[in-house]
Amino acid sequence: MTQFSCRACRTPLSRTFVDLGMSPLANSFVPMDKAEQGEVFYPLHTYVCEKCYLVQLGEFETPEKIFSDEYAYFSSFSSSWLRHAEAYVAAMVERFGIGPDHHVAEVASNDGYLLQYFVQRGVPVTGIEPAANCARAAQAKGVRTESTFFHARSAQVLAATYGKADLMAANNVLAHVPDISDFVAGFREMLKPEGVVTFEFPHLARLIESAQFDTIYHEHFSYLALGPVRSILAAQGLRVFDVQELPTHGGSLRVFACHQAASHVQTPAVDALLVAETAQGLNDFAVYDAFADRVAEVKDALLEFLIEARRTGKRVAGYGAPAKGNTLLNYCGVGPQHLAFTVDLNPVKQNSFLPGVRIPVLSVEEITKQKPDYLLILPWNLKDEIAGQMRHIREWGGRFVTAIPKLEVF
Repeated sequence: MTQFSCRACRTPLSRTFVDLGMSPLANSFVPMDKAEQGEVFYPLHTYVCEKCYLVQLGEFETPEKIFSDEYAYFSSFSSSWLRHAEAYVAAMVERFGIGPDHHVAEVASNDGYLLQYFVQRGVPVTGIEPAANCARAAQAKGVRTESTFFHARSAQVLAATYGKADLMAANNVLAHVPDISDFVAGFREMLKPEGVVTFEFPHLARLIESAQFDTIYHEHFSYLALGPVRSILAAQGLRVFDVQELPTHGGSLRVFACHQAASHVQTPAVDALLVAETAQGLNDFAVYDAFADRVAEVKDALLEFLIEARRTGKRVAGYGAPAKGNTLLNYCGVGPQHLAFTVDLNPVKQNSFLPGVRIPVLSVEEITKQKPDYLLILPWNLKDEIAGQMRHIREWGGRFVTAIPKLEVF
C-alpha cells in the first residue's frame, strides 16, 4: 500500500478526509470516435495532515499529463468570472496604484481572461500558462504569454527576461500543484521587494460547510484554508498581510502576500479569519471525520431523484461539463440511462463523452431541441447565471436541479 507524505510538511498521511473511490482525470473528455476504448481510473482519496491540517490528494499523474497542450478549460466562457476579473483589476489599480510604469504577471493565466483588462489600461503584463492552447488564445487577445510551468527556476528565467513584477496574481492554481513549496518559491523569485502577490482559491471551510465534495478531483492536489497557506508561504519567505472572503466558486479566499521585509502592514482581517477557521473546527479532526457521511447523503438524494424521474417517464439532461460535475457523476454512478446528455458552451468539450460515465456532451441548442423535463446544473456555483440564460425551459414546464449542498428543484 502506497504511503503518501504531506506535500507541505512531509508528515506521513494516514487520516482520511473522504474517499470518493476510483475516478478518471476530470478533464479527460473522451472523443466520440473512441467510445469503445478504455480509460485509466485513479483513487480519489483525500487525507488531512495530522500536523499542519493540509487536506490533500496523493499524486497519481503529473501536471504535465493533466495540463496538456489541449487543456479543456477556458476561463472566458463564464461571463460572471470575466466580471470578477475586471473588478479585480479595478481594485488593484485603486489600492496599489498600478499603472503603465508597473509590471503585472499572472500564473495560470489561461486564455488571458484577467490580464486583458490590465492591457486595456496600458499596463505591461506577462501571462504564464502551461497549456499551449490556452496560451495561444491569450496571445490572440494581445496578452503576452509564456507557455511554461511555474516554479522557482522558471520564475528566475522569467524575471531575467521580462523583469520582476509589482503585482502577481494566482487565481485557482495554488491547489493545482503537487510541489507546492517549489511553486510558492517562484513568487519569491519573481516579485519586486515591495511587490504584492494575490492568491485566490476555494476555501476549505466552505467546502466542508456546503458538502462541496465535487471540487475534489485529480487536478486539485490540495484543499486550502488560510492557516496552512500562511505556513506554506512563510516557509518560502512570504508574509500574508491581508485576506478577503469572496463568493466565487462556492466561497473563496483572496490572500495578499509580500516579502517578509516589505512594508505592507497586516490588516485585522488575517487574525480574524484564523480565529474563525478555528471556531469552525478546521483544527478539530472530528470535523474532518464527519464529512464522509454528509457526502453520502448528497449521493443518496441525487440518485433517489434520478431514479424517481426515470420511473415516472421524466427526462433529465445536464447543463455544463465542468470537472466538478465529473467527480459528482462518477462518485454517484450516474450514467446516460439517468442523465441523457449534458451541454456546454465550450466547443472543445462538445461532441465528446464525459470521462468515466460516458454521458454525451452536446451544444447548448440541444436543450431547446430535446426539451428535457429537468436540467441538472453541474457547475452549481454558476446556477443563477445559468438559470437566467436558460430561463426559456419554463416554456415547456422544464425545471432546474442542483445537487450540492443539497438537492434543490426550482
